[in-house]
Amino acid sequence: MAVTQRRGRRIMMTPGELDEFLTTQRTCRVATVSADGAPHVSTLWFAWDGMSLWLYSITRSKRWADLRRDPRVAVVVDSGEEYGELRGVELSGTVEFVGEAPRTGEPSPELDAVERLFARKNFSLAEMPHDGRHAWMRLTPESVASWDFRKLASL
Repeated sequence: MAVTQRRGRRIMMTPGELDEFLTTQRTCRVATVSADGAPHVSTLWFAWDGMSLWLYSITRSKRWADLRRDPRVAVVVDSGEEYGELRGVELSGTVEFVGEAPRTGEPSPELDAVERLFARKNFSLAEMPHDGRHAWMRLTPESVASWDFRKLASL
């Protein structure tokens, strides 16, 4: 994963901070490009496995249709209320569709670990509940830009 930021290097997250942040946050904003070129942003829960961001999306959504047509994506995960608390990361690249679509729970060794992670993080369950409406996408970021305004106090 390439660090692409030129500005703000003094407030960017270290690899450890980035991993901790993505592991503990639940919600991201996913930006896609519609067929007519218009931007579309939607919110999803996600899981981070240390290398990739896993998105579990409804397969009948505009987001899913946009990414099927053009798999390029930008995702933002952020937190904070006051200016000095703001922190976040933008990850961009190309999504890969993984497993059956929609996901009904058929055995898929590639999804075992991420589904356990996602189920614990977002549902407080040991196993992933499958509803036959969602499916998985994996974003292994090609570029990453992060910020942590809490670091401004020490500059």
